[in-house]
Amino acid sequence: MPPPPDVTSADHPLTLGAYEVLGKIAEGGMGTVYKCRDTRSGQLVAVKVISPGTSRNPVVLQRFEREFTSARVLEHPNVVRAIEYCGTGPNPFLVMEFVDGESIGQMVERAGPMAEDEAVRLIGQVCDGLQRAHKQGLIHRDVKPDNVLVTKAGVAKLTDMGLVKDVEGDTNLTKTGRGLGTPHYMAPEQFRNAKGVDARGDVYSLGATLYCMVTGVVPFANSNPLDCWMKKIRNEFPPPRELNPAVSERVDWAIRRSMSADPANRPSSCREFFEDLTGQSRPSGPVKTGPVAAAADNWYLVYRDENNLPTTVKGTTPSIRDALKNNLLGDANLILVGRSKTGQFVPLGSSPEFRDLVVAPAALGPDGKPSGTPKRPAPVPTPRPTSDPTGEAGDASGRHPRPPAPPSGRYVPAPKGKRDADAPPRDWTTPVLMALVAVLTAVVGYLLLTR
Repeated sequence: MPPPPDVTSADHPLTLGAYEVLGKIAEGGMGTVYKCRDTRSGQLVAVKVISPGTSRNPVVLQRFEREFTSARVLEHPNVVRAIEYCGTGPNPFLVMEFVDGESIGQMVERAGPMAEDEAVRLIGQVCDGLQRAHKQGLIHRDVKPDNVLVTKAGVAKLTDMGLVKDVEGDTNLTKTGRGLGTPHYMAPEQFRNAKGVDARGDVYSLGATLYCMVTGVVPFANSNPLDCWMKKIRNEFPPPRELNPAVSERVDWAIRRSMSADPANRPSSCREFFEDLTGQSRPSGPVKTGPVAAAADNWYLVYRDENNLPTTVKGTTPSIRDALKNNLLGDANLILVGRSKTGQFVPLGSSPEFRDLVVAPAALGPDGKPSGTPKRPAPVPTPRPTSDPTGEAGDASGRHPRPPAPPSGRYVPAPKGKRDADAPPRDWTTPVLMALVAVLTAVVGYLLLTR
């Protein structure tokens, strides 16, 4: 049975199919979202209506339908639920769960930076919904503060699945070489090829969203798409702690790691990103908000002593972190850690409790080539500890010099000076042409999207 015809007024339609329009929620270039009531059940819903001009574009219509399909298969408390799609008639529309609250973007604009604990709690819920999407082969590609709604009960819900990519079936809607998304929050590789973006692209956007939440500043603000991309590939942004000293060192590190220009230097999943934020291993399943029984805080570390012999020591998380910060255990990249003396041992960087002391965000140099992850200084012979790795020692303890702090993530140009007279002339032709082609491709794709 076809839906009843829409009734319109001067300001907005009075009805959309079987839905009574109560008022306008938001309006954008792609369409308008209305608060409506289902006349059959009385349920409040949000109805997104595609704009008349855009509705004539078949690719946009397919994306609109894709948004419904993607949201419908994602039954998760932290993803806005899709209810119905109507693609017939002059006003195609999508019916979604009505969220009585506001977006994170509106919250930051109204009240400024969020408290770190609250920001991490909300982003953890978004991680849950996004992790489910990734498990089902869906990449969001447009995570940003305006696409996260928070209910009055404090539940975060991810919305706007219009740019979702189906890893298995996205063959027609996204062309290779076209950039889709919101420039300030999307990963740098998405500017050039949105089709090739994987879960680490969404992790970048999560980090950029949290950056805005804890600083109150839009990352790469006041930059056009070209400048935004250039800054992203050079990691040229102030660290969160520089904008808001109340941000902890761990959250600052986790955000900078997630916003690394090279996807290989980011967390590989939303779960890993949230573990970076909390410094705690996280089991599968939704975020636990109630009290959790604390496990025994004992670790066993295997490392090589001054005689290159494998040595096992036992300690707590704080004691081991202190030993690592003071370089008492040699090269951290060679240390294995486990929860039991006979259990499975994994590299130290695999454990969220110690990862921030081993893994650093990779910085990009002015030539656009990765400089790689900073490494710790070569190990100095260390006396073999007898029990606790943080035991105090005298002047002959063999402690390592404290390693330099990881890079802030800001791009610092090389110092100016005279060129070596014997150095060959630099050939800028090839990199300039390659950069020009990439830039033109990104700009054209962006203009097509915003038409």
